[in-house]
Amino acid sequence: MKPVFEYQDYRACMQDYYEDRKKKSAFTWRDFSKAAGFASPSYLKLVCDGKSSLSRVGIPKVAAAMGLTGADYDYFVNLVEFGNAKDDKKKTHFFNEMTRIASEQRIRVLNADTFAYYDSAVNSIVRELAPLMKGALPNEISKQIKHSFSAQHVRESLAFLVKAGLLREVGVNAYEQTDKAITGSGEAIPLAIRSMNRQMIDLARESLDIVDSNERNVSGVTMGVNADTFKQISDELNACRKKIIAIANKCDNIDQVYRLNLQLFPLTEKV
Repeated sequence: MKPVFEYQDYRACMQDYYEDRKKKSAFTWRDFSKAAGFASPSYLKLVCDGKSSLSRVGIPKVAAAMGLTGADYDYFVNLVEFGNAKDDKKKTHFFNEMTRIASEQRIRVLNADTFAYYDSAVNSIVRELAPLMKGALPNEISKQIKHSFSAQHVRESLAFLVKAGLLREVGVNAYEQTDKAITGSGEAIPLAIRSMNRQMIDLARESLDIVDSNERNVSGVTMGVNADTFKQISDELNACRKKIIAIANKCDNIDQVYRLNLQLFPLTEKV
Protein backbone atom coordinates (compact mmCIF):
# COMPACT_ATOMS: atom_id res chain seq x y z
CA MET A 1 0.00 0.00 0.00
CA LYS A 2 0.99 3.64 -0.30
CA PRO A 3 2.71 5.44 2.60
CA VAL A 4 0.15 6.57 5.17
CA PHE A 5 1.10 10.21 4.51
CA GLU A 6 -0.46 9.99 1.05
CA TYR A 7 -3.96 9.41 2.45
CA GLN A 8 -6.66 11.92 3.37
CA ASP A 9 -9.29 9.21 3.92
CA TYR A 10 -8.60 6.73 6.71
CA ARG A 11 -11.10 4.26 5.30
CA ALA A 12 -9.20 4.15 2.01
CA CYS A 13 -5.98 3.67 3.98
CA MET A 14 -7.42 0.71 5.89
CA GLN A 15 -8.98 -0.75 2.75
CA ASP A 16 -5.66 -0.59 0.88
CA TYR A 17 -3.89 -2.27 3.80
CA TYR A 18 -6.45 -5.07 3.73
CA GLU A 19 -6.21 -5.50 -0.05
CA ASP A 20 -2.41 -5.54 0.12
CA ARG A 21 -2.38 -8.22 2.84
CA LYS A 22 -5.02 -10.25 0.98
CA LYS A 23 -2.84 -10.37 -2.16
CA LYS A 24 0.08 -11.80 -0.19
CA SER A 25 -1.80 -14.32 1.99
CA ALA A 26 -5.22 -15.73 2.87
CA PHE A 27 -6.04 -12.59 4.85
CA THR A 28 -9.70 -11.96 5.74
CA TRP A 29 -11.70 -9.23 7.44
CA ARG A 30 -12.01 -11.65 10.37
CA ASP A 31 -8.20 -11.82 10.55
CA PHE A 32 -7.92 -8.02 10.40
CA SER A 33 -10.51 -7.53 13.15
CA LYS A 34 -8.91 -10.23 15.30
CA ALA A 35 -5.45 -8.69 14.91
CA ALA A 36 -6.90 -5.37 16.06
CA GLY A 37 -8.63 -7.00 19.03
CA PHE A 38 -12.25 -6.59 17.94
CA ALA A 39 -14.80 -9.27 18.78
CA SER A 40 -16.93 -8.56 15.70
CA PRO A 41 -15.35 -10.17 12.60
CA SER A 42 -17.09 -7.69 10.29
CA TYR A 43 -16.56 -4.43 12.21
CA LEU A 44 -13.59 -3.18 10.20
CA LYS A 45 -15.33 -4.03 6.93
CA LEU A 46 -18.30 -1.95 8.05
CA VAL A 47 -15.89 0.91 8.81
CA CYS A 48 -14.23 0.70 5.40
CA ASP A 49 -17.64 0.52 3.71
CA GLY A 50 -18.63 3.77 5.44
CA LYS A 51 -21.36 2.08 7.48
CA SER A 52 -19.57 2.74 10.76
CA SER A 53 -16.80 4.98 12.08
CA LEU A 54 -13.59 3.98 13.77
CA SER A 55 -13.81 5.05 17.42
CA ARG A 56 -11.03 6.76 19.32
CA VAL A 57 -10.61 3.58 21.37
CA GLY A 58 -10.21 1.64 18.15
CA ILE A 59 -7.60 3.93 16.57
CA PRO A 60 -4.53 2.56 18.43
CA LYS A 61 -5.79 -1.01 17.95
CA VAL A 62 -6.06 -0.65 14.16
CA ALA A 63 -2.77 1.26 13.99
CA ALA A 64 -1.03 -1.56 15.87
CA ALA A 65 -2.58 -4.19 13.59
CA MET A 66 -1.32 -2.22 10.57
CA GLY A 67 2.14 -1.89 12.10
CA LEU A 68 2.03 1.92 12.27
CA THR A 69 4.50 3.48 14.68
CA GLY A 70 6.13 6.85 15.29
CA ALA A 71 5.13 9.60 12.85
CA ASP A 72 3.05 7.12 10.82
CA TYR A 73 0.98 6.41 13.93
CA ASP A 74 0.60 10.10 14.81
CA TYR A 75 -0.49 10.89 11.25
CA PHE A 76 -3.02 8.04 11.26
CA VAL A 77 -4.53 9.23 14.55
CA ASN A 78 -5.14 12.70 13.10
CA LEU A 79 -6.28 11.19 9.79
CA VAL A 80 -9.07 9.33 11.60
CA GLU A 81 -9.98 12.39 13.67
CA PHE A 82 -10.08 14.45 10.48
CA GLY A 83 -12.39 11.95 8.80
CA ASN A 84 -14.72 11.70 11.80
CA ALA A 85 -14.88 15.43 12.68
CA LYS A 86 -18.34 16.92 12.24
CA ASP A 87 -17.52 20.62 11.85
CA ASP A 88 -15.07 22.54 9.67
CA LYS A 89 -13.13 24.04 12.58
CA LYS A 90 -12.20 20.62 13.94
CA LYS A 91 -11.48 19.26 10.46
CA THR A 92 -9.14 22.16 9.76
CA HIS A 93 -7.33 21.58 13.07
CA PHE A 94 -6.70 17.90 12.35
CA PHE A 95 -5.68 18.52 8.73
CA ASN A 96 -3.16 21.11 9.92
CA GLU A 97 -1.83 18.54 12.38
CA MET A 98 -1.48 16.02 9.55
CA THR A 99 0.46 18.59 7.53
CA ARG A 100 2.68 19.47 10.50
CA ILE A 101 3.54 15.84 11.25
CA ALA A 102 4.33 15.15 7.60
CA SER A 103 6.46 18.28 7.23
CA GLU A 104 8.52 17.27 10.27
CA GLN A 105 9.35 14.08 8.34
CA ARG A 106 10.12 16.22 5.29
CA ILE A 107 7.12 14.73 3.53
CA ARG A 108 4.66 16.89 1.61
CA VAL A 109 0.97 16.18 2.22
CA LEU A 110 -1.00 15.77 -0.99
CA ASN A 111 -3.03 18.93 -1.74
CA ALA A 112 -1.57 20.80 1.25
CA ASP A 113 -0.64 23.81 -0.92
CA THR A 114 -4.10 23.95 -2.46
CA PHE A 115 -5.64 23.74 1.01
CA ALA A 116 -3.40 26.55 2.30
CA TYR A 117 -4.21 28.72 -0.72
CA TYR A 118 -7.97 28.52 -0.26
CA ASP A 119 -7.86 28.58 3.54
CA SER A 120 -7.04 32.31 3.57
CA ALA A 121 -8.70 34.92 1.35
CA VAL A 122 -5.57 37.09 1.36
CA ASN A 123 -3.74 34.62 -0.92
CA SER A 124 -6.06 35.11 -3.88
CA ILE A 125 -5.95 38.90 -3.41
CA VAL A 126 -2.15 39.05 -3.19
CA ARG A 127 -1.76 36.70 -6.15
CA GLU A 128 -3.66 39.21 -8.30
CA LEU A 129 -2.37 42.44 -6.73
CA ALA A 130 1.37 41.82 -6.29
CA PRO A 131 2.12 41.52 -10.04
CA LEU A 132 0.47 44.93 -10.54
CA MET A 133 2.78 46.58 -7.99
CA LYS A 134 6.29 45.58 -9.04
CA GLY A 135 8.85 46.82 -6.51
CA ALA A 136 6.26 47.44 -3.78
CA LEU A 137 6.96 46.37 -0.20
CA PRO A 138 4.40 44.26 1.72
CA ASN A 139 3.15 47.28 3.70
CA GLU A 140 2.57 49.19 0.44
CA ILE A 141 0.60 46.26 -0.96
CA SER A 142 -1.45 45.94 2.23
CA LYS A 143 -2.43 49.63 2.02
CA GLN A 144 -3.93 49.00 -1.42
CA ILE A 145 -6.26 46.33 -0.03
CA LYS A 146 -9.52 47.88 1.11
CA HIS A 147 -9.98 45.34 3.88
CA SER A 148 -7.95 44.79 7.06
CA PHE A 149 -5.02 42.66 5.95
CA SER A 150 -1.72 43.69 7.53
CA ALA A 151 1.75 43.89 6.00
CA GLN A 152 2.56 40.66 7.84
CA HIS A 153 -0.41 38.94 6.18
CA VAL A 154 0.89 40.08 2.79
CA ARG A 155 4.48 39.08 3.60
CA GLU A 156 3.43 35.57 4.65
CA SER A 157 1.16 35.25 1.62
CA LEU A 158 3.96 36.26 -0.79
CA ALA A 159 6.32 33.71 0.77
CA PHE A 160 3.68 30.98 0.48
CA LEU A 161 2.69 31.84 -3.09
CA VAL A 162 6.32 31.74 -4.25
CA LYS A 163 7.00 28.47 -2.39
CA ALA A 164 3.83 26.91 -3.87
CA GLY A 165 4.84 28.03 -7.36
CA LEU A 166 1.82 30.31 -7.81
CA LEU A 167 3.99 33.44 -8.09
CA ARG A 168 7.57 33.78 -9.30
CA GLU A 169 10.03 36.50 -8.37
CA VAL A 170 11.24 38.47 -11.39
CA GLY A 171 13.18 41.14 -9.49
CA VAL A 172 13.44 42.79 -6.08
CA ASN A 173 9.90 42.78 -4.63
CA ALA A 174 8.62 42.09 -8.16
CA TYR A 175 6.38 39.15 -8.97
CA GLU A 176 4.44 37.62 -11.83
CA GLN A 177 1.87 34.85 -11.93
CA THR A 178 2.92 31.41 -13.09
CA ASP A 179 0.82 29.18 -15.31
CA LYS A 180 0.44 26.67 -12.49
CA ALA A 181 -3.22 25.78 -12.00
CA ILE A 182 -4.72 25.79 -8.52
CA THR A 183 -6.19 22.31 -8.37
CA GLY A 184 -6.69 19.56 -5.85
CA SER A 185 -8.97 16.76 -4.76
CA GLY A 186 -10.00 15.00 -1.60
CA GLU A 187 -12.04 16.01 1.42
CA ALA A 188 -9.62 18.74 2.50
CA ILE A 189 -10.12 20.94 -0.58
CA PRO A 190 -13.91 21.55 -0.24
CA LEU A 191 -13.19 22.27 3.44
CA ALA A 192 -10.70 25.01 2.53
CA ILE A 193 -12.96 26.42 -0.20
CA ARG A 194 -15.80 26.72 2.33
CA SER A 195 -13.42 28.64 4.59
CA MET A 196 -12.51 30.99 1.74
CA ASN A 197 -16.16 31.51 0.78
CA ARG A 198 -17.00 32.47 4.36
CA GLN A 199 -14.21 35.04 4.35
CA MET A 200 -15.22 36.43 0.96
CA ILE A 201 -18.85 36.74 2.08
CA ASP A 202 -17.62 38.72 5.10
CA LEU A 203 -15.58 40.98 2.80
CA ALA A 204 -18.67 41.49 0.62
CA ARG A 205 -20.58 42.57 3.73
CA GLU A 206 -17.81 45.03 4.62
CA SER A 207 -17.86 46.46 1.10
CA LEU A 208 -21.37 47.81 1.72
CA ASP A 209 -19.86 50.23 4.21
CA ILE A 210 -16.39 50.98 2.82
CA VAL A 211 -16.85 50.94 -0.98
CA ASP A 212 -18.69 53.64 -2.89
CA SER A 213 -21.86 52.37 -4.56
CA ASN A 214 -20.46 53.44 -7.95
CA GLU A 215 -17.62 50.92 -7.51
CA ARG A 216 -19.70 47.91 -6.53
CA ASN A 217 -22.67 45.96 -7.81
CA VAL A 218 -24.63 44.26 -5.05
CA SER A 219 -28.13 43.02 -5.74
CA GLY A 220 -30.37 40.08 -4.97
CA VAL A 221 -33.77 38.52 -5.48
CA THR A 222 -35.97 36.33 -3.29
CA MET A 223 -38.01 33.81 -5.30
CA GLY A 224 -39.97 30.60 -5.11
CA VAL A 225 -38.66 27.65 -7.16
CA ASN A 226 -38.67 23.86 -7.37
CA ALA A 227 -35.78 21.42 -7.88
CA ASP A 228 -35.86 21.61 -11.69
CA THR A 229 -35.91 25.41 -11.68
CA PHE A 230 -33.07 25.48 -9.14
CA LYS A 231 -30.96 23.36 -11.48
CA GLN A 232 -31.73 25.63 -14.44
CA ILE A 233 -30.74 28.71 -12.45
CA SER A 234 -27.56 27.01 -11.19
CA ASP A 235 -26.61 26.11 -14.76
CA GLU A 236 -27.16 29.72 -15.83
CA LEU A 237 -25.01 30.99 -12.98
CA ASN A 238 -22.21 28.58 -13.88
CA ALA A 239 -22.37 29.65 -17.53
CA CYS A 240 -22.39 33.31 -16.47
CA ARG A 241 -19.34 32.78 -14.24
CA LYS A 242 -17.41 31.18 -17.10
CA LYS A 243 -18.37 34.03 -19.44
CA ILE A 244 -17.22 36.62 -16.90
CA ILE A 245 -13.89 34.81 -16.47
CA ALA A 246 -13.43 34.90 -20.24
CA ILE A 247 -14.14 38.66 -20.28
CA ALA A 248 -11.69 39.25 -17.42
CA ASN A 249 -9.00 37.19 -19.15
CA LYS A 250 -9.15 39.57 -22.13
CA CYS A 251 -8.55 42.61 -19.91
CA ASP A 252 -5.30 44.50 -20.54
CA ASN A 253 -3.76 47.15 -18.30
CA ILE A 254 -5.31 45.75 -15.11
CA ASP A 255 -5.37 48.37 -12.35
CA GLN A 256 -7.64 46.86 -9.68
CA VAL A 257 -8.62 43.51 -8.16
CA TYR A 258 -12.32 42.63 -7.81
CA ARG A 259 -14.14 39.66 -6.28
CA LEU A 260 -17.38 38.24 -7.69
CA ASN A 261 -19.54 36.16 -5.34
CA LEU A 262 -22.38 34.11 -6.81
CA GLN A 263 -24.75 32.99 -4.06
CA LEU A 264 -27.94 30.99 -4.47
CA PHE A 265 -29.21 29.36 -1.30
CA PRO A 266 -32.52 28.27 0.30
CA LEU A 267 -34.20 30.52 2.85
CA THR A 268 -36.86 27.98 3.82
CA GLU A 269 -37.44 24.25 4.11
CA LYS A 270 -39.41 22.55 1.32
CA VAL A 271 -43.14 23.01 1.65
